[in-house]
Amino acid sequence: MELDKMDENDWKYHGEGNKSLVVSHVQHSRVLRLLKYPSQDAEHTQQATEQAYRHIHSIVDFSKNVMKPLLGEEYVHSGEVVNLPLDFVRHLSLKVQQERPELRCDKVMDTFSGYALCLPNLTHLNACHFDDHRLPLCVEIKPKCGFLPFSVHVTKECKHRVCRFCMHQHYKLANGKWKRQSRYCPLDLFSGNKQRMYIAIKHLLEEPQNNLKIFKGGELIFSCKDAAEQQPDLSALAQHLRPYFSHSAGLYRPHLSAKAVLNEFIQVVVSALLSSWNCSRAGEAKKILPVDTRSYCEASPLHHRDLLRNGSNSLSKDSVLGRILQAQMLDNLDIEGIYPLYKRVEQHLEEFPKERSRLQIDGPYNDTFLEKVKNCPAEEDGSVEYAIGKVHQYRVAMTAKDCSVMITLAPSEEDEVLESRLEIQPTKTRLACSVSILDLDPKPYDAIPHQHKLDSKIVNYYLRSTHSKQELSSSPSPLTEREDCTLLFHPV
Repeated sequence: MELDKMDENDWKYHGEGNKSLVVSHVQHSRVLRLLKYPSQDAEHTQQATEQAYRHIHSIVDFSKNVMKPLLGEEYVHSGEVVNLPLDFVRHLSLKVQQERPELRCDKVMDTFSGYALCLPNLTHLNACHFDDHRLPLCVEIKPKCGFLPFSVHVTKECKHRVCRFCMHQHYKLANGKWKRQSRYCPLDLFSGNKQRMYIAIKHLLEEPQNNLKIFKGGELIFSCKDAAEQQPDLSALAQHLRPYFSHSAGLYRPHLSAKAVLNEFIQVVVSALLSSWNCSRAGEAKKILPVDTRSYCEASPLHHRDLLRNGSNSLSKDSVLGRILQAQMLDNLDIEGIYPLYKRVEQHLEEFPKERSRLQIDGPYNDTFLEKVKNCPAEEDGSVEYAIGKVHQYRVAMTAKDCSVMITLAPSEEDEVLESRLEIQPTKTRLACSVSILDLDPKPYDAIPHQHKLDSKIVNYYLRSTHSKQELSSSPSPLTEREDCTLLFHPV
C-alpha cells in the first residue's frame, strides 16, 4: 500500500462498531480501521492525535502479544499501524458519511491523527479461484459468553442457571435496543453438540441483531436491518446462497428449496466451527474440551429437549470455539468476585500512584503482561499481585466474550487441489474455508465499576420481568420444520 498515492475513491464503506469505522479497498484484499470519537471532542485535535496514536498501538500490541498466543497463531490477524495522509482521511470521511447508519452518526471519524490499522479483508479468501457467479461467502458471528458462571462469589442463583446473553435480552428489549427477543443462546453454540449448534445458528438467522452478518464478495447481504421492526428476509438470503449449494458431484440442482439451501448452509457453518485448523499431524489424538452436562441455559428454547443430553457435548480444544471458550473461562471469579479485587488495586494506587506503571494497568501489552495473566497465583493471599493478576485475567476474558468469528467460504472445483486444512465438506458441496477471530481490543481497566453496575441491573431486571412474563410466540420461518431434525455430517 503506497501511502503517498492514497485515493479515497479506491475505498468504500465496510461497516462500523461503537469505537471504530472500517473501509475496504475496492481491488485489493485490505481494510483500514479508523477510530471514532464523540463529535464534541473534535475541537481537541492535539489530544485526539495523541490518544489515537496510543490507542491504535495498544490494539495491535494486545492482539499480537496477548490474544494471539492464547487463541492461536492460525486464527488471529493483528494488522499494522499506518500513518495516512490527512487530506486522504478527510476526503474519505466525507465520502463515507452518507453511507453510515443514522444510529452511528453520534460519533465522528478521526480525521486529525492520520493513524489507522491496516488488516487483511477477511471477507475474501485468497487461497482459491472463483467465478463471478460464486464469489466468496463470509459469515461473521459474535458468539458471546459460552459458559455459566461457576464462581462462589455469585450472589444471585439465577446466574448459575441462565446465561448472561439471555438475561441481557430482557434488559435490551425494555430499553428499546431491540424490538424482538432473540432465541439464540451462546451455550447451545458452544455445546459441541451438532444439533444444538444447528438450532443456535438457525435462531441467529431468524433474529441476527448484531450477532450475525453475511457477506458475499465483500458486500453485506444479510444483517439486522436499521429499521428494527423489519424481520430478516430468509427467502432472499436463500436466493443468494442457492448457487453455492446447487452443485453436487457434478450435478446441478437448480430447484433446491429455500429450506434445503439454508439447512446445508447451517451445516457448513457448524462444521467450520467444530473443525480444528492447527494442521495437527496425521494420527495425532484430538484434545477435547469436555462441556459440563450442566452447561445449558434454562432460558434457551432447547432447555426441555432430549437433545441437550443426547449426542456428543464436547469441543476440540483447537477448534475456534474451543480456543475462545478457554480464554473466556479465565474469568473464574465473575464480576462479583473481581470488583472487590479492583477496589483493592485502587486502594493500593491511592497510596502508591507510581505503581500503576509496574502493574501494567494501561499496558504495555507485552510478554510481561501475558505472564501476569498466565501465572496469577492460584490462591487468594490478600496481595495486590493476586488482585491485579485476576483483574488482567478478567479483562482478557471480557475481550474473548466480545470477539467475532469470521468464516470465509468459497466453492472449489472437484479437481482443484487444496491444503487439507482449507477444505471443508460437511454437505455435498465442496468448499474451501478459512476461520479467523477479530474484535480483540483490550477492555479498559476503568470500565470494571460500570460492568459491576450493569451486571446488577441486568440480573435484577431479569428477575423482575420473568415473574409475570409469558412465553413469546415466534413468527414462522423457512427453518421452522427443522427444529427436531437429525443432521448427517460427511467426513472430509
